[in-house]
Amino acid sequence: MRKELPERYYLDHFHEFLSFFDAQSQELLDPETQRFIDSFRALSMSQQCIIARAANRKYAIINRTQFSYAEIAHAQQQLDALVSQGWFGPVTHVAIQDFAGTVTKNDLLAYLAEYQLQQKYSSFKKAELVSLLFEQIEQHGWPENLPQNDYLLKTFEPALRYLLFLYFGHSKGRLNQFSMRDLGIMRTRTDATVVQARFSDINQARIAFGYACDLENLPYTSQTRLCEMAQRPVPELTDPVTIEYGQRFLHKLGVKLLDIDRKAALSVLRCAPGDESKEKWLRECYKDGEKEAVKVQLEQIIDNPASDFLLAFAEDFYARKYHKKRTSKVTDMLRSASTTLQLDISQNQSVEQGVVAWYKRHHQQAWRTENRTWRTLFGLTFWPILFELDTLVTEFDRRPQSLKFNTFYQTFGAHVDALLESLSSAKEWMLHLTKIAAKHHGKVNSVFMWRRNQLDTVQVLLEHAPLQSIKKMLLMMCKDFANLKDGFPDIMVYDGQTLRFEEIKAPGDVLRRNQLIAITQLQEAGFKVQITQVEWFHDPMQPYVVVDIETTGGNNGYHRITEVGMVKMVAGEVTESWQSLFNPQRHIPSNITRLTGISNEMVADAPLFSERAQEIADFTEDCVFVAHNVNFDYGFIRQEFARLEQSFRRPKLCTVVQMRRACPGLSSYSLAALTAHFEISMEQHHRALSDARAAAQLLTIIHDKTLPAAVN
Repeated sequence: MRKELPERYYLDHFHEFLSFFDAQSQELLDPETQRFIDSFRALSMSQQCIIARAANRKYAIINRTQFSYAEIAHAQQQLDALVSQGWFGPVTHVAIQDFAGTVTKNDLLAYLAEYQLQQKYSSFKKAELVSLLFEQIEQHGWPENLPQNDYLLKTFEPALRYLLFLYFGHSKGRLNQFSMRDLGIMRTRTDATVVQARFSDINQARIAFGYACDLENLPYTSQTRLCEMAQRPVPELTDPVTIEYGQRFLHKLGVKLLDIDRKAALSVLRCAPGDESKEKWLRECYKDGEKEAVKVQLEQIIDNPASDFLLAFAEDFYARKYHKKRTSKVTDMLRSASTTLQLDISQNQSVEQGVVAWYKRHHQQAWRTENRTWRTLFGLTFWPILFELDTLVTEFDRRPQSLKFNTFYQTFGAHVDALLESLSSAKEWMLHLTKIAAKHHGKVNSVFMWRRNQLDTVQVLLEHAPLQSIKKMLLMMCKDFANLKDGFPDIMVYDGQTLRFEEIKAPGDVLRRNQLIAITQLQEAGFKVQITQVEWFHDPMQPYVVVDIETTGGNNGYHRITEVGMVKMVAGEVTESWQSLFNPQRHIPSNITRLTGISNEMVADAPLFSERAQEIADFTEDCVFVAHNVNFDYGFIRQEFARLEQSFRRPKLCTVVQMRRACPGLSSYSLAALTAHFEISMEQHHRALSDARAAAQLLTIIHDKTLPAAVN
């Protein structure tokens, strides 16, 4: 049943939102914002409802004709009263970004047409059209075809946006998140929140808010204004949110100015905090011929790096530009790949999964790990620190403050060291993780996603890798989570003696810097890491499972499977078969029975899909999923597993598509037509196992025609 919200839920949420500023955050309010809160609380109930409804609109403009709600008596008269009190004003005072968010591109073209411009602007992007329109408005006034009387500007918008920024900690927070929470659409965390302010003082709060507004306005800011912004001194940035927004804005401003005023751009990038700006500044200075100055800066970074990200850049750039090395460290690592593995071309949709299957066929254990294993281990190991010692400011926060601003070890280093010291064995560590997972399973966090078999690969890592290496890697993550939260190798392999990690690269793949950093740090921690280059070829030993299903209808969101037939093929030979009827738990239409011969009576005592799902998963594991019109069969089976809250992913091959390539020019590529053309016998058309066997013979024909072909 759909959850219903109370009539005045917008108003209730708004009061809940404002109550946040009755505590520590009140010290961050300027007089204008405090007056807004006090004046709002003095309004009548109906007028408060109007303000709360308007506050929930994303942009500063509202259409008064849409304000007709059951909880607001005489809405238009109340609006007139609020206009006279100054809560709303004329739309002609709207900020450019709010206008851009409210109107469509067609609206903009219609308004511009009134000015009869000579230039062609129909191909302009929306931001360019808005800027052009406001240039015309400044010179000639607002277009007459704009329905100004229907629109009102929220004059309280600056105060509201500042409050939203203080509450959510960023400029994207919206009041509708309260409704999404109450409807169950958005999960929040109340158990890890404390009443605290996001900023140390109002000065840092206003600086951060100013940068956030400048960032949003940047696409609509004129070149003259951009140059003026470049001349502003960079204020002292001390709070994490302030530093983050200062980094983002100044970097984007500097990059945007490079083609407008290069000197000003370099000045901004030089003064801007953050690794990206530092790197961009050095690269641009090198282009300008300041090679000796750049060399000195690079040497200083290498001797005393601010982060692994900046160190990786400095070492690579220094080697290439000053030691006459022609390739980057990333390229070198790819070229010196430890191994090259030939993989069947059918695995090109999921190369990592194909490599895991290859290792299993060659009697080595392998698992997909990538970021999730390390992030799960990190998040569960340090959960008591992350969500009990550290806190969330509001229930809408997902990431603890110390992770968000990369100060986790700086803030909680003593607790981290003590916790790692207490975990003296793999068994003890697993017990700690299991207790944490059992207690907090499903809770919102931004470190990892909850899933079935959450600890399987973590347990393998703990059992087969040196604990000191694991602890060293986790300590690195604690000290620089921002640069070590991702980029980890794709798979983990255990050959019976040694555990190693592998980054898998198919033809055309590149090694990104975050991957280089993660690989380097894993190696420093003592792990064996290699890059495995994949070459495509046709592998005769690649197992294929040819599948056919019968269903109650064509929509996998509603209809269900009545029969599955599968044949497994290796080296062109059928090695195994599998077949079962299923009770679809719904009526089989008579036209389906006439087509397939499967009646309601035949499936009445058949097993449910859930009862044999594991057999299907096992039969198809590490195989290519083949079917005639594969997306139909694959989609139904994947949907059945989804109903069981299980994932089903296999590389796919469609015999329709492949037959069109192998045997072009046939009049029809339906299964019936192809079996007739190639004289393939059919025991019983539209029964799953019979159709699967026929499709298997088509697969043999496809391979006979394509196997000799070289793979690029």
